[in-house]
Amino acid sequence: MSERDGYQPGVPCWVDTWQPDPEPAARFYAELLRWDVEETTPPDSPRRHFMCRLRGRDVAGVGGPAPAPAPAWTTYVWVESAEEIAARAAAAGGSVVMEPFDMLDGGRGALLADPAGAVFGVWQPGRHRGAQLVNEPGAWSMSLLNTSYPERAAVFYGAVFGWKAEGLGDISLFRLPGYVGGEPQQPVPRDVIAVMAPPYEGVAPQWTNDFWVDDTDATASRAASLGGAVIVAPYDTPFSRNALLADPQGAIFSVSKVGPKA
Repeated sequence: MSERDGYQPGVPCWVDTWQPDPEPAARFYAELLRWDVEETTPPDSPRRHFMCRLRGRDVAGVGGPAPAPAPAWTTYVWVESAEEIAARAAAAGGSVVMEPFDMLDGGRGALLADPAGAVFGVWQPGRHRGAQLVNEPGAWSMSLLNTSYPERAAVFYGAVFGWKAEGLGDISLFRLPGYVGGEPQQPVPRDVIAVMAPPYEGVAPQWTNDFWVDDTDATASRAASLGGAVIVAPYDTPFSRNALLADPQGAIFSVSKVGPKA
C-alpha cells in the first residue's frame, strides 16, 4: 500500500520545499533521508528544481530560490479544480497567497492560507500524480497543521475539502469520510488524512510534513551533524517517537518512527 499512482480529491498528495539555495538543501535531504536526487530544472527557468526519489519513485521536490521570504515545506491537496478551491477558501475566511497557475506537467496549482495564516497548496493533477511512495522509512507519511485555533481550522477545512475533525487528546484527526488510505497496521483509522495539533513554542501556525524513519534519535543527530537543527528533541507519543527538525536554511519538518515500540 505504500506505492501510489494518484489520489482522490481532498487528500494530501505531494510535498515540496522552496529554499533560498536549493542545491545544498537537496544534498541535505539526500543525506538525511537516503534520497536519490535529480535536477529537473526546465530550460530557461529562473528557478532550479530537484526531484527526490526513494527506490526510484518520486517522494518530494526541492526548488528555489524561494518565492517567499522564509523557506518552508508545503503540503498540496489533490483537487479537481484549483480555481474552485481557491474561491472556496477565500469564501471560508482564508486567503489566496498565489493565484491558480499552470504547472509544467499540464496541471494547475495554487497556494492558499487558512484564517490563521497557515499556508498550503492545492494540486489539480496533470502528468505528475503526486507522491509515488508514502508511509515507509524515508518517505512522507503525514502532514500536520500546528495551530492555536483548532475550532476555526476545523470549520475552514471542512468547508474547503469536506474534512471532519475528531478530537483525540491534545490533537485532532482530520478524516475524509469514505476514504481508505494509509496502511492496514497503522494506529489511526485509514480515513485519517492529516493531523491538527497545538503549535510548538515560538512556531507560527503552519503546516509541517512528517517523514518516517527507522530511528528518530539517530536521524535527529544526523540532521544536526549535517548543519540542520533539532527544534524539539526526540519524544514519545502513544503512537510514535517524534522529533521536530529544521534544515540548514530554516525549513521546519518532523520525523517519526511509528509502531508499538516506537
